[in-house]
Amino acid sequence: MTLVPVEDAADERLADYVQLREVNLRRLLEEEHGLFIAEGDKVIRRAAEAGYEPRSFLLAPRWLESLSDVLEKWPAAPVYVVSEELAEQVTGFHVHRGALASYRRRAPESLETLLDGLPAVSRVAILDDIVDHTNVGAGFRAAAAMGVDTVLVTPTCADPLYRRSVKVSMGTVFQVPWTRLSSWPGDLQALQDRGFVAAAFALTDDSVSLDELAAAHHDRLALIFGTEGHGLKRHVLDRADVTVRIPMAGGVDSLNVASSAAVAFYATRPAGAK
Repeated sequence: MTLVPVEDAADERLADYVQLREVNLRRLLEEEHGLFIAEGDKVIRRAAEAGYEPRSFLLAPRWLESLSDVLEKWPAAPVYVVSEELAEQVTGFHVHRGALASYRRRAPESLETLLDGLPAVSRVAILDDIVDHTNVGAGFRAAAAMGVDTVLVTPTCADPLYRRSVKVSMGTVFQVPWTRLSSWPGDLQALQDRGFVAAAFALTDDSVSLDELAAAHHDRLALIFGTEGHGLKRHVLDRADVTVRIPMAGGVDSLNVASSAAVAFYATRPAGAK
């Protein structure tokens, strides 16, 4: 490993880590350089285990030993050793765990490649226009925990590899295959052509209960979840095969979108799944 002590927050070598809370700035920087940020030792390790190539590491001294195996695997990636105070100056917030890494993004797989590789019994989650990175990350974590085969995000959905999404997902965004759709809801046809039943979650007069959907035991399901505020748009609902609601008690009309996804993933798990 190449240890590089850094004491100046303006050091240009730390450019990958500048102002991590500035979403628009980060989006432009990460798109331009094809990178994403992993925060925390567990997430750094999971990105490495998933085969992502690090550009560099930004670590407080206390992490050098516990992450030594990861650092030694990638000897060409510099390890910038900084105080936690300096890390805060660079990133714009208190880096609670004092451990960050910059990884290279991969070219996304095509929708057709992902779908053609799915088993006969499979589930796909579609996150439509969900702009809160926390909800995106939580959705991926639920998908991983409940055995969802693939996650698709629509063109206006938040970036699953944005630092906050990755952190909330606990790195499961690296283990669930996913890609970003280019035409929505037109791309839904590619799933329907492959035998997927498109189930859109919305409170409509003609919606069926989640219990009914689960009881139908469809071999292939595409579960669609909409934006936090207004839900799925009418033109999306019109393209779906069925509209689904989660029965509620206590006068509650809906759940947070990530919570709804978790409930739906569990209820529709294939027979015999853990």
